[in-house]
Amino acid sequence: MKKFLSSISSIFFLSIVLLVIYYYREDINTYYMTHFSKIDKNITLDYKNDYTRNYTYNYITTTDEFLIKNKEQIINIYYTVINSGINEFSFYCSNTYKDCINDISEIANNQIILSNINSFVHPYNSFSSIETKYDSLGKITVKINKSYTEEQIQSINSKVKDIIKNEVKDETNKKEIIKIIHDYIINNSKYDSDKSDKNITNYLSSIAYGPLLQGYGLCGGYTDAMAIFLDYFNIPNFKVISENHIWNAVYIENNWYHLDLTWDDPVVSDGSNTLDYTFFLINDSELEKLETNQHIYDKNVFVEVSTNTHENI
Repeated sequence: MKKFLSSISSIFFLSIVLLVIYYYREDINTYYMTHFSKIDKNITLDYKNDYTRNYTYNYITTTDEFLIKNKEQIINIYYTVINSGINEFSFYCSNTYKDCINDISEIANNQIILSNINSFVHPYNSFSSIETKYDSLGKITVKINKSYTEEQIQSINSKVKDIIKNEVKDETNKKEIIKIIHDYIINNSKYDSDKSDKNITNYLSSIAYGPLLQGYGLCGGYTDAMAIFLDYFNIPNFKVISENHIWNAVYIENNWYHLDLTWDDPVVSDGSNTLDYTFFLINDSELEKLETNQHIYDKNVFVEVSTNTHENI
C-alpha cells in the first residue's frame, strides 16, 4: 500500500511540475533566449593557425559576428571557423532569427555547400568530415575533422622545403615559380589509376602526401600539392570543383587563371611520363574552348576565375 501511495505522490508531483512549466513556458523561453543573446554578442574567434588565409572572396568572407541573423551569415561563419584552423567552435542563433535551426540543418547536410566552402581554405585547414550539433535554444557547435594529420603536415612541409631549395632556388618570378612546381609534381608522380578505377591502392593520392611523398596522385592530391606551394609563396589561390574533378585557380599578374596539373599529367597507353601545358594558367574562355565535360563548374561560387575580378585581393 505504501508503495502504491508513493507512486501516486510521484505522479502527482510530476504533474504539478509539468503544469508549472507549461504555464510559465513563455517566460522560461524568454529568459533563456535573452540569456544566450547576451552571451552571443561577446563571442569572438581569436584563434588563427599558420595556414589561415587572409583573402576575401566573392562567394564567402571572414566574419567576426557569431550571432546568426540570416542564412548568408551561416556560410560565412562556417568559412571563418574552418579557415581559422580551429578544431571545434560554438556560436548561437539570434532570438529574432526564427528559421535559424532549420537553415543550419540544411547547410550542415548539404555536401555541395560544404565542399564549396572547403575549396577556399588552405589544404591543411580543410576537413575530411565536419559535424554540426545544435540544440533547441540555438547553440550550434561545429567539430572539424581535418584532412591532414600533424605527422603528414610535417612530412609534406619538409618535402616542400627540399623542393624549393633544389628546384626553385632563387627564382622570384611568380609565373616561373609556378611552372617549376608544376613540372616537378608532374615529373615525379603518376595518376593513381588503380585507385581511381578500382580503389585498390594504399597511396594517399587524394591529398598532397600522395604525389609529393609517394609518387601517386588523384586530382585532389595534385591540386592540394600545388595549393600548398602557392600559399608558401603568398600567391592567392583557391580550388575549383566540378561534379567529378578539382583543380587550382591562381591569381598572378592582376588576373585569375585556371591551372590543372591532373590534366597536364595525362595517362598514356604505354605508361610513359608525359608533361603537358594545355591547362597551364589559362583564362576562362580558353578553358571553355577545350570543351571538357570535367571542367563545368558553378560560376556563382568560383566567381573570381570566371570573371577575372581582383578587387578583393
